[in-house]
Amino acid sequence: KVLFIRHALAPGMGDPDNFKVDDCSTQRNLDNRGREQARNIGAFIQKNIDKWAEPVLTSQWCRCIETAELMNIGPVQEFMGLNSFFTKPGKKGVYLNALEAKLQDLPRDGDLVVMVTHQVTISAMTGRGVDSGQGVLYDLNNGTSELLTLPSYQN
Repeated sequence: KVLFIRHALAPGMGDPDNFKVDDCSTQRNLDNRGREQARNIGAFIQKNIDKWAEPVLTSQWCRCIETAELMNIGPVQEFMGLNSFFTKPGKKGVYLNALEAKLQDLPRDGDLVVMVTHQVTISAMTGRGVDSGQGVLYDLNNGTSELLTLPSYQN
């Protein structure tokens, strides 16, 4: 199975017009609540999931990388196939094709694979919408998915 996690809370929607994937100052980023949420997600995984594969795969967007790093459940590796196409619809096929190829290569009887990504990617792959910091368990064998409620931040 794969656990798709939408990045933790990063207020706003989409990215600014001057967005650059290699410059976090041009992106929508986690706030303090999002950072707390990411740490809480990692603690939840450590407590409730027996085994997961390393590395944690993440979109190249800073909010996803930071979420994966703050989860603190293993090394983090950027993977282009998890990138957002919300404001770049022309990239949808490129990103999803890369992700589908990665999913095809995963062992069907291996440990849970954790992927931190974006709402549009999760929706395209599973047909499910999720809030910031929430997850979807995706079964590689039969293509079914189920929502997984992950912890948020303290109000």
